[in-house]
Amino acid sequence: MASIIRQKVGNRTYLYESVSYRNADGKPRNRRVPIGKIDPASGQPVYKPDYLARMAASGALMESAAAAVTTFTSEDIRQSSVLEYGSMHLLQSIAQQIGILDALQSALPAVHQEIFTLACYLVLSGDPFLYCEEWLSKTSCPEDVGSLSSQRISDLLQIVTPEGREAFYQAWCRLRSEQEYLALDITSTSSYSELIQDVEWGYNRDKEQLAQINLCMLMGETSRLPIYQVVYSGSLKDVTTLETTLSKMEAISGDKPVLAVMDKGFFSTRNVNAMLNRAHPIRFVVAVPFTSQFAKKMVASERKDIDHLQRTLVIGENSMRAVTKERAWDEKHRLYTHVYYHALKALKLREELYAHVTVLKERAEIDPVSALKDESSHQYLIIRKSTNTDSGYTVSIREEVVAKELETAGWLVIVSNDVADAKETLSIYRQKDVVEKGFLRLKANLDLGRLRVHRDDSMQNKVFIGFLALILLSHLHKVMLDKDLYKSMTMKKLLLILSKLRVQHINGQRILFPLTKEQKIIYKAFAVKDPV
Repeated sequence: MASIIRQKVGNRTYLYESVSYRNADGKPRNRRVPIGKIDPASGQPVYKPDYLARMAASGALMESAAAAVTTFTSEDIRQSSVLEYGSMHLLQSIAQQIGILDALQSALPAVHQEIFTLACYLVLSGDPFLYCEEWLSKTSCPEDVGSLSSQRISDLLQIVTPEGREAFYQAWCRLRSEQEYLALDITSTSSYSELIQDVEWGYNRDKEQLAQINLCMLMGETSRLPIYQVVYSGSLKDVTTLETTLSKMEAISGDKPVLAVMDKGFFSTRNVNAMLNRAHPIRFVVAVPFTSQFAKKMVASERKDIDHLQRTLVIGENSMRAVTKERAWDEKHRLYTHVYYHALKALKLREELYAHVTVLKERAEIDPVSALKDESSHQYLIIRKSTNTDSGYTVSIREEVVAKELETAGWLVIVSNDVADAKETLSIYRQKDVVEKGFLRLKANLDLGRLRVHRDDSMQNKVFIGFLALILLSHLHKVMLDKDLYKSMTMKKLLLILSKLRVQHINGQRILFPLTKEQKIIYKAFAVKDPV
């Protein structure tokens, strides 16, 4: 027999359907199923739609439940609002877990909810700020978040001061318990990365040309969450800029050591020397570009013997070869030199380049005059006039150009003055790619690609909001990896699944749609309580 019982939890009273039954040994038992709650304003029960539908279908709709249904006329329902709720519930719960909301409130008490909502918007929508107000009209957000029109967002971007941002960074840093920090992505955002589980090595077909915004980020080693960032415009290859950046990193991290992780675009002999010769040398991991003779020399020295079973490195589902040697950098310093070779990557790049050049040759033989005007054809082909062919031209491949381009395909060289293990080094370097990918995604949303801002404070605050969004993205990524969620869904699909959980407001009453099995699995993976 079923009965309805009430249970008070904090300031809320929940309703449960209690069903009596006997187990296998004949002893009586009760099973409770949540079916609604008491509206604190009216004192009336608010039942879940699935419970009402179940009772109506069985013909056992109780009087109190029927009253809840009949109070809603068709006009009430027509004028009601249905808002997306599930994904915002996840982000707000995450923000409470990791402390970002507390840090924001202490640093920016007057606008912390609006700033946080903008960060959530970047994570969930993938659109520029221009469309935020429309998104807000369809999403269940905290009640104290008012209009986020373009004008209000412009005002917010000028309200937040440098002192306010620094106050947040300090509060946020105090909340993190890591004993060691990683300085990640000391690089220009023009560096293009597509990869999370793999690294783009060797030949770059895209040759992306992106705007120069330099992001220097401090990241927690344990949590893998962004802790602090410095943004510069222009080149970051200057040694003076490097010194200033590292000094800021050390100041914010206190007595916790910094490991600087940098991509190929940052490598130079002067910068490595600057980090090695400081009063307190900086620990670093930096990839070496193949424009450097040092990298070419390392590949040449290992090319003959690296492809061996004993040098196989397995990371996830991928395998590659790796060799680590401690080599002299100068008279006073030695560096761990890690040389990696990814045979499948090299094969893929070779096949793609061979196919590309072959197609160019076939087209040139059909229409040599047009091919003479094509830059790519000039790069890989030799097209000469000839009286011995029907077309009046001969076409041949520049074999030496192709061979030179493939010399470093599949190879990666990383040097470090601190990390001796090849697998650990590659893991640290790949984590930089995750952060860079997240920032590049946000950069498009923030309209930083063209830097269409008239005030420096507006640009800095756009990037600050992007930083908050990146904290949320990083935590999502970490949990999805830890809980193996990527095996069944992408991050985009995860957020889409949760966005289908909606809440409806009818005559001041809030009705939450029933959760699906997938939504419950996601909330459980993130240690988030199911919404009520």
